[in-house]
Amino acid sequence: MQLRSLGKTGLSIAPLVFGGNVFGWTADEKTSFDLLDAFTGAGFNAIDTADVYSRWAPGNAGGESEAIIGRWLKRSGIARDKVVIITKVGSDMGQGRRDLGKSWIVEAVEASLKRLETDHIDLYLSHWPDDETPYEETLEAHASLVAAGKVRAFGASNLDAGQLQASFEAADKAGLPRYGALQPEYNLYDRAGFEGALADLCEKEDIGVITYYSLASGFLTSKYRTKADTEGRARGEDVARYLDEKGQRILAALDRVAPETGARPAEIALAWLMAKPAVTAPIASATSLAQLASLTKAAALTLSTEAVAALDKAGA
Repeated sequence: MQLRSLGKTGLSIAPLVFGGNVFGWTADEKTSFDLLDAFTGAGFNAIDTADVYSRWAPGNAGGESEAIIGRWLKRSGIARDKVVIITKVGSDMGQGRRDLGKSWIVEAVEASLKRLETDHIDLYLSHWPDDETPYEETLEAHASLVAAGKVRAFGASNLDAGQLQASFEAADKAGLPRYGALQPEYNLYDRAGFEGALADLCEKEDIGVITYYSLASGFLTSKYRTKADTEGRARGEDVARYLDEKGQRILAALDRVAPETGARPAEIALAWLMAKPAVTAPIASATSLAQLASLTKAAALTLSTEAVAALDKAGA
């Protein structure tokens, strides 16, 4: 598997990241273990999660995904340096707000390390912007975790171009290390938030980029084509917003590209992301081994210039 450098973080990852948001939600522990075994067995090495996954599910309190990954790490016997664990801090875990204050980060990382059953996190991300906390305080907290050996590298998620630039300026002024990676929402449908100023800034500053909602909550698998297809599904409400004219154009473009590639729509949508110069790797989730086997094929799929142009146009 050809690994890609994640910006200047010092981390190298395969071109597809497993999304651990499903662990403890739509994938039970046994299924999660099987998926992780198959994913790493196929040569992939990066797993994304967050402390808050999956607090939204009935009966969950948050931390379920990290705990399952931790038990898998212990059971699998896989060498710790063969896996890149990405997790996040700052979501509301019961404290009543999004929080990137130093005291919360220092407390939250210990809880994440305990659940993950490891002595370090490879990439620790500030999950959401926190307008109440100065960038300097958050960056100082992250830097202290790196110095203590609890975190190898850190980054952010959900920052726009102005916010990311402001974080750079704050870091430079305070003599602190910058965010080295970014996790933005980006896919064939949702493009405006990343393309343009943010993508340009990430390329200019060599920021590693790992995209989330890479398959638009499953819409880009093409299994949701009408409102009826979303009924009774775990992500039905999330997918419904894509069922408009633009969404139908994208599905039609995926259908046109599929015969020339021999690939499924989800594989094509991921390969389109992998081909973008500002993107290091997309995140994608699976809840079955069959789904996973399909998604991993994207890493070996090269789209023609014409196919990329057709997809670009459909989702413009």
